[in-house]
Amino acid sequence: MKQRNKEKQRIAVLFGGDSTEHQVSLRSSIDVVRSINRKKYDLTLIGVNKDGCWTLCNENQHVLNVDNLNTICLGPSRCCLAVVPGKSGIQLINSANGFLFPSVDVVFSLLHGACGENGSMQGLLRVMNIPHVGPDVLASAICIDKDMTKRVLRDAGILVTPSITLLRNADSISLDIDSIIDQLGLPLFIKPARQGSSIGITKVNYSTDFKLALELAFSYDSKVIVEQEICGREISIALLGNDFPEVSVCGEIFPNSEFYDYDAKYLNDSQATLVAPAKLSMDISHDLIEIARKAYLVLECNVMARIDFFLSNRGTILLNEVNTLPGFTSLSIYPKLWEASGLDYPDLLDRLITLAIDRR
Repeated sequence: MKQRNKEKQRIAVLFGGDSTEHQVSLRSSIDVVRSINRKKYDLTLIGVNKDGCWTLCNENQHVLNVDNLNTICLGPSRCCLAVVPGKSGIQLINSANGFLFPSVDVVFSLLHGACGENGSMQGLLRVMNIPHVGPDVLASAICIDKDMTKRVLRDAGILVTPSITLLRNADSISLDIDSIIDQLGLPLFIKPARQGSSIGITKVNYSTDFKLALELAFSYDSKVIVEQEICGREISIALLGNDFPEVSVCGEIFPNSEFYDYDAKYLNDSQATLVAPAKLSMDISHDLIEIARKAYLVLECNVMARIDFFLSNRGTILLNEVNTLPGFTSLSIYPKLWEASGLDYPDLLDRLITLAIDRR
């Protein structure tokens, strides 16, 4: 008897969003859509505009002005979508006329920034009973918050970058800046606690620049991290997996700017250089990989994450940040690390989708 061909799975790619990283998310979606295996998957493209509305997009023009991060934007939409929570099998409908769309097997969310990475979207997809690529609610909520990430990791005995947390309230008006500088030294970094892509970050070289940098950070978030500068090397490690995560080779980042800022991450003219595998001793590489794996499990990450370290000039390993939704552009560190580890981009996408299904 001739066996019936297995039906292809439907992947909903979710991109855009109402955060400050809207353009980054659009750029990430381009390579995912181009590279995903069409022999295995059908796509539903959902663009989220800056008002937070979910729109159904045409594949041939889901993003416009793709080569310019300053003018990139969502393409014209076919309709606005409404979501249906529960386990009925109906997930997405046309909000204007109630028309039903094909059910989705997995959501590949590329919604960078607060609402896409802080557990909100992950919780919604759980309520909709749809597996999604990336860590679940708890890990997403913790890791978007640099202050909370440090608290959990310190409790687990993992060294983190020294910092002070400030809240936007009456106390922040009468800060003892000199005391903070005495504790952390100069230069230091002031950054929003719950932003990605280095948005709102300032390197402060002089005490006179502190207040202006603090105002900028507070314009993005009500919680701010003041962080000590670490003199040394920047190392990134990619992870994928659920209970038994796989770890990539170590990669070293060489920013072509004063630090690894937004331009160095996403704009070609100032693109940072990644060397992977990094030129490290076997002992240091082993220690970095083991700390990355421990942090991933302690934070209850699953499916994927990228973990960034500083290797100080004294040889101390300090965990700097955990990114649960790393960029997926052609310039992004996460896929480059896996490529250097022997896993190419299309196969990486396939592995992530499979892990999302396995987690459920």
